[in-house]
Amino acid sequence: MSYSIDDLKTLMARLRDPDTGCPWDTKQTFRTIVPHTLEEAHEVADTIEREDYAHLKEELGDLLFQVIFYSQLGREQDLFDFDAVVHTLVRKLLRRHPHVFPEGTLESRVDPDNRPTDEWIAASWERIKAEERAEKGETESAQPASRLDDIPASLPALTRADKLQRRASRHGFDWPDVEPVFDKLQEEIAELKVAWQNAQQDPAARDEVEDELGDLMFVCVNLARFLKVNPEQALRRTNRKFEARFRAIEDILREQGRDLDEESLEALDEIWNRVKGVERSHET
Repeated sequence: MSYSIDDLKTLMARLRDPDTGCPWDTKQTFRTIVPHTLEEAHEVADTIEREDYAHLKEELGDLLFQVIFYSQLGREQDLFDFDAVVHTLVRKLLRRHPHVFPEGTLESRVDPDNRPTDEWIAASWERIKAEERAEKGETESAQPASRLDDIPASLPALTRADKLQRRASRHGFDWPDVEPVFDKLQEEIAELKVAWQNAQQDPAARDEVEDELGDLMFVCVNLARFLKVNPEQALRRTNRKFEARFRAIEDILREQGRDLDEESLEALDEIWNRVKGVERSHET
């Protein structure tokens, strides 16, 4: 027997039943589920980055459950249901992809010998997004709508910095090439050093350190963009690398009957370099 999306919707309704449902599920609201949604999305990303495809369908199912949960809450409050979510999504994607669905229907197709250029597609995407913002009333405020308005403030900081920079770049506000970005990186490092030195003399200058460090990280995101590297993904990759190496140090010391907390920094650094050497030998 293979369960369907309808079975999942039924299960969700049962979990939310006020009389016979799950006590935890019945207490949840839109807001209380948000942390779980973020966690599930990160677990999907982590599974993919580790190439653990055997467990990917399970993690995707957990993420889908979040959508089903929100949809059930929406149905209970007469806001929307899962079918409305699907309908809205399909309608939006049909509209945003005239280069695939020229008549805005699933049945319409483009001529394979007369496909639009990448430049036309990018311009069309921006135009359609602007039309959607206008339809939502976002251009009717007292102040002109910013081209950055639809970039969610709740995104992880590195991801949002990347999106802000990409949006500004589309409208001509960008470095001409990567070389000035490297120069700017060195400039921000120097300014951070000055801010740190000032903070040693005046604790009130700590805010300056935070500002300058933020500027440095923002430039790093710019550099990642020019190097065509996803900054969030790059940092997660480095986190995994650090964790693997640190765990290896712990294992080595444990095998030798030594305590990590009692070792000198020099001894730990020597083992760290040994672990890195093993990594390089495996790469060659």
